[in-house]
Amino acid sequence: MTNNNDLFIREVDEELRNDQFKSIWRRFGPLIIGGALLVVGGVAGWVGYDYWQTSRANASGDRFLAALDQARDGNTAEALTALQSLQADGTGAYPMLAKLRAAGLQAETDAKAAIAAFDAFAADTSVPQPLRDIARLRAAYLLVDNGTYEEVAQRAELLSADGNPLRHSAREAMGLAAWKAQRDDDARRLFGQIADDPQAPRGVAERAGIMLALIGEAAAS
Repeated sequence: MTNNNDLFIREVDEELRNDQFKSIWRRFGPLIIGGALLVVGGVAGWVGYDYWQTSRANASGDRFLAALDQARDGNTAEALTALQSLQADGTGAYPMLAKLRAAGLQAETDAKAAIAAFDAFAADTSVPQPLRDIARLRAAYLLVDNGTYEEVAQRAELLSADGNPLRHSAREAMGLAAWKAQRDDDARRLFGQIADDPQAPRGVAERAGIMLALIGEAAAS
């Protein structure tokens, strides 16, 4: 009898649970389904958006490389047009890189316009600092032949500080400008800093050595 009672109690309990589940499902089933669909839809939307962003970035990268190929092949006008288009509707970092490269191409034909473009890029606080420093250095190099020592120093002096990764090139630009301005003591000091720096790139260090020799010969003559 006890076994029959236990079986009856279990069956009743099972029926109650089923009735409770049906009641809960009737009340909350649509909400549960809706929530599940929202979760699935959200995941699908995120995946789709990520794919779309990646596709756009890849397309911008392809356009940037194509513009570099055009520039390398001597098609400067076409390359500038492509880079300007990329600045307008590119994705990710490519609009900034396109702007920087376009300024470099301008330097081949119009140094004044290129210097202005590099200065504007360097002043743009929305651009990462390393890229702004590169633009400042590019303007300094152009001003060696197109400006004064003071103009070069205005852009390069901060970059020439010990520990700055661009210090060797910044010192070279300032040294060349000083030599051109017949400021031999400044030129000797700047090229000496490069020559004495064991971390100076080989090419920059070799050019510094050549300039020190030239300055020494000029002083001896």
